[in-house]
Amino acid sequence: MVWATSRAPRREVLGWAMFDFANQAYTLLIITVVYGDLFTRVIVGDAGDDYRLGNLLWGSALALSYLAVVATAPALGAVMDYAAAKKRFLFASYTATVAATAALYAVEPGQVALGFTLIALSSYAYCLGEAFIAGFLPDIAAPHEMGRVSGLGWSLGYLGGLCATAFTVLVLGEVSAENFDRIRWVGPFAAAFFLVCAIPTFLWLRERGRAQPLPEGQGYLALGVSRVARTLRSLGYLRDLGVFMASLLLAMSGLAIVLSYAFIYGAQVIGWDEPVRLTMFVVTQISAAAGAVGFGLVQDRLGAKRTYMATLLMWVAAILLIWATPQLTALANGLLGTQWQAQYVFLAAGCAAGLALGSCQSAGRTLVGLLAPPGRSAELFGFWGVSTKLAAAFGLVAVGALQAAIGLQSAILLCAALFAAAFLVGLGVDEPRGRARGQALVE
Repeated sequence: MVWATSRAPRREVLGWAMFDFANQAYTLLIITVVYGDLFTRVIVGDAGDDYRLGNLLWGSALALSYLAVVATAPALGAVMDYAAAKKRFLFASYTATVAATAALYAVEPGQVALGFTLIALSSYAYCLGEAFIAGFLPDIAAPHEMGRVSGLGWSLGYLGGLCATAFTVLVLGEVSAENFDRIRWVGPFAAAFFLVCAIPTFLWLRERGRAQPLPEGQGYLALGVSRVARTLRSLGYLRDLGVFMASLLLAMSGLAIVLSYAFIYGAQVIGWDEPVRLTMFVVTQISAAAGAVGFGLVQDRLGAKRTYMATLLMWVAAILLIWATPQLTALANGLLGTQWQAQYVFLAAGCAAGLALGSCQSAGRTLVGLLAPPGRSAELFGFWGVSTKLAAAFGLVAVGALQAAIGLQSAILLCAALFAAAFLVGLGVDEPRGRARGQALVE
């Protein structure tokens, strides 16, 4: 019964984690591995300009969806807490993601506007669901259990992504104009995977809390806005939560760039072959799952803040390794007399990035759950969604403009700067004080 907690049975914890397993099909197949490459190189296809327009449009579509999350997630989270409607909101975001992702099949080469719109819509719905499912974490795990439960979710997510992407690569083939009639099925497949694998979430996860009646003369929209305003006013007291959100904003800017451009970088800068591309995916997924589980256990012993800070330093090292891969390969070949290819050295960078990826996301989600006041978890995870998506919008627009000016390899250094800045800001977080103040603000 290792998955069981003091607040939820094993089946419910597994149901919660299965949403992470299911939605990684969208993250990896659509955002990271397949559709981003398909959109930039085939749908837009501006090869003569090093795909700079395609890269910019791809980042802009995601940034638009993230800004929409920024505008709506906290208020929706506040309404969910007040109305005890987390499962209903989660189900709505889930069905919207499935529908918009399946519709990507209809996008033909040259239909840039349609592809742009569907990516923005599906990403918006997916990001809301990501925040909504996180809002259940304090319900199913006590503070001393959140690290391993959050780590379980992330690790299952990476395994789910591994299963979904392995099938796609083996059955649908490579991303190319010649293989378009097969690879376009990636949208419907990702939608079907999410649709089926998330069913245990809605069967087993319980809605806790008690719905409160609306104040007389006030609708849910006004209620959500007023509760968000109240939370913003309390950020002076919840100083550590506010500082952490600022650090997280910087870290998630860097992470969004990595997730959105990693495989584009491999294709355009490293020039990898299809077998190496597949190997990189497997390496990063396995290392990310190991990082999520391992650091999840570490979190419960050493504290979420210390774990989070360590992962930021890991990210700085990983980004520098990614940037320097061509130079390191040339240096090694010159010193050792070898004939290594950069694409194989790039695999080491992928392993380092995978370890940092799983652990950083897990620690960040846990720390929000620990600092959130009781009865306001969905609202605070709405703010978590705001921090991550506002950061992602900034990061994607910034790196899109930067790579258009100086090229993708140099632009990737922006990630290292963002993770380093997140570390410096995070030094101001006092986890014990933040947890104590959060518990004092009882609903």
